[in-house]
Amino acid sequence: MAALFTEGATYASHPLQAPHRGCDGIRAYWSQATAHQEDLDLRFGKPVVSADRRHAAVEWWATIRDGYWAARQGAEDDRLTLPGCLVLRFSVDGLCEELREYWNVGFGVPAHPSEGWGG
Repeated sequence: MAALFTEGATYASHPLQAPHRGCDGIRAYWSQATAHQEDLDLRFGKPVVSADRRHAAVEWWATIRDGYWAARQGAEDDRLTLPGCLVLRFSVDGLCEELREYWNVGFGVPAHPSEGWGG
């Protein structure tokens, strides 16, 4: 995953927290964030890409089981639905320089994308 980023890239996994910096910081974040995830079903919508191909945005929708996250939030059910959006900026060589992620989480019975999602 970290190999998709420039060495000085930033990855903002939450809009109210400091971004993860560099390949090592991104790798550490992903190792921690995915450590307890099971049964991942991940879908991406159709990306919106700028004319110069340096900027893109894409919706994503995931359902997973994560007992650790659920327990930290006081949820009784370990099933999560995570819809979100990635906003990306790429270097001229095609690696990601900046990623901003916006998401919501729901616990319990998985929800599915509505008609027209991912457009």
